[in-house]
Amino acid sequence: MQRRTFLTTGAIGTAAATLASPAIAQDIRQWKLVTAWPKNLPGPGVAAQMLADRITTLSGGRIEVRLFPAGELVPGRGVFDAVSEGTAELYHAVPAYWGSKSKGILLFGSQPFGLRADEQFGWLYHGGGQALYDEMYGRFGIKPFLCGNSGPQWGGWFRNEINSAEDLKGLKFRTTGLASEMATKMGMASEAMGGPAMFQALQTGALDAGEFIGPWTDSALGYYQVAKNYYWPGVGEPSSAEECGVNAEVFNALPDDLKQVVTLACESLYNPVWTEYTTKHALALKAMVEEHGVQVKMFPEDVITAMGKAAGEVIAELREGEDELTRRITESFVAYRDSIGQYMVYADNGQMNARAAVMGY
Repeated sequence: MQRRTFLTTGAIGTAAATLASPAIAQDIRQWKLVTAWPKNLPGPGVAAQMLADRITTLSGGRIEVRLFPAGELVPGRGVFDAVSEGTAELYHAVPAYWGSKSKGILLFGSQPFGLRADEQFGWLYHGGGQALYDEMYGRFGIKPFLCGNSGPQWGGWFRNEINSAEDLKGLKFRTTGLASEMATKMGMASEAMGGPAMFQALQTGALDAGEFIGPWTDSALGYYQVAKNYYWPGVGEPSSAEECGVNAEVFNALPDDLKQVVTLACESLYNPVWTEYTTKHALALKAMVEEHGVQVKMFPEDVITAMGKAAGEVIAELREGEDELTRRITESFVAYRDSIGQYMVYADNGQMNARAAVMGY
């Protein structure tokens, strides 16, 4: 009798699941992911596709995400507005592109002499940054998440050698975000453009120099063909966070489990994306030096000093700005930077310096 009851119950459960399947299928959401990158561009283009695939997989197919690379549905720099206005459900880009919306946004992506990739994540998730991130993007109807990081970016590709801070004055230089404000204060003419456009501008002489990301992505775009001097350290962007912005109305309409799916998909990509960049940057740099004659050079000391002075002025202006929310974001960033920086003298910095002293790297 018990066996018959078990079999009957099992049959009912199977039938119920079968009947429920069409209803579940009808609940599928089809989302458009617009990106600021060419399709499958090593680094950010690859990461954007990973995000689309991860949301689709973790949701069990209840959210189907289709990726539209830059220029296919909207221009790369138009993805923020597309999601804000509801043309697309989500985007993949970097906060450094949205300074025209509010300078406070720029701190969530990178800051001159600012946070490393792990510290950036720490600020948002353990230092109060996420609440401020949500508040700022909420002005534009977007729910933001960090979903990756390039790690330390490079100082840039220069057509001519740099011997002093004076050599930078008047140079036409491609960069973004707060790094562009630092460059302007040093007498450079800061230019904002996409990665492929930067290659063409260096080739024609419309640019004297420029930075994009780092060796893995930069080598794929071929910058070494038109500028051989590759400078470090990239103090303008000690790291650069990648973000996913979701239309807030669409996100808030999700059931709780799917909200968790989107959140987990973004957060769980941060470390894999960051560590892939780091691993492949190292391999790409070695190949560029050995196979393409790239000259790796450190900025002169007076250049780094001048950059530090300019960066300090940029942060001071944000702290004193007219927008109250930007001031709060800046104070939160500075407090976290100072606290974690003082600790890292003994922790990561101490260990890395000791390794370099013993092993030479």
